[in-house]
Formats: sequence, C-alpha cells, structure tokens
Amino acid sequence: MTTLKEILTRRPVAATIRLTVPAGGARPAPPVGPALGQYRLNLMAFCKDFNARTQKYKPESPMAVTITAFKDNTFEFSVKSPSVTWYIKKAAGIESGSGRPGHVEASTISLKHVYEIAKVKQSDPFCAYMSLESISKSIIGTAKSMGIQVKKDLD
Repeated sequence: MTTLKEILTRRPVAATIRLTVPAGGARPAPPVGPALGQYRLNLMAFCKDFNARTQKYKPESPMAVTITAFKDNTFEFSVKSPSVTWYIKKAAGIESGSGRPGHVEASTISLKHVYEIAKVKQSDPFCAYMSLESISKSIIGTAKSMGIQVKKDLD
C-alpha cells in the first residue's frame, strides 16, 4: 500500500520512450536526439549518463533503454543488457537465424555458451530473481526457435 507522502511526491509522467542504442555510442544525433528532444529533455545529460553506464559492454552492443520523461523536463532511465538473440548469433558466428527453424539448421552452440549467456542475463533487473537453470532453458528455447542447435560439446 502506498503512503500519502509517496502519492503527493509523484511526478507526472509525460512519456515513456523505448530505444535501442549501441553501448557507449549515445550521441545527440538520431535516434536519440529526436526522441528526447520532442519532450525537451537534456540530451547531453542522457548521453553522458548512458555512456557511463554502458562502459563495461563491448562497443556497438545493442542496448535496450527505457526512458521515463516527466513533465518538469527531467527523466529517469533503465538499461537492459543486449537481447538473447544477439548473444546467440554472436556465439554461433552468424548474421541471422534459419529461415525455416526446425527444418534447416543454421548453426550449433554448446551448453557452455548457453551458461555464459545466462550468467550475463541474470544481471538484468527482470531476470534477477530467476534461477540460472530457468534462464538457460529459456535461452535454449530461443536458440531452437532461431534454428540453432544446442549440443553438449562442440566436436
């Protein structure tokens, strides 16, 4: 239950903006500039904060960011790690998955790759309370839907 003080101190939200920005590559140019500019948000403050938060990731990793813009021209944002499909494609060394998953195999990855991806995804706020096993099962399902086979060991 929320208290009266929390209700009175809430700021009215102008918009929720979802973007995919390369890690460490936020600039006030498109796509970031027009998306934040129409809500009169400070572009340079966002770019500096985003680049500082995504410093530990490899450059050009696609980071999903959700920005909450408030009516007093302030903002908050949360950054998620790159998508599971991006990690799987990097581990398999391919550009895209199979055109006919289940029929045509695009590539193979090992369980070690799945485990490493699961460890990275466990740091996401939405996966923080999930076990490593359940995250791994989800990654295996995603790989199968992309036409990528998961093997115990790569020969």
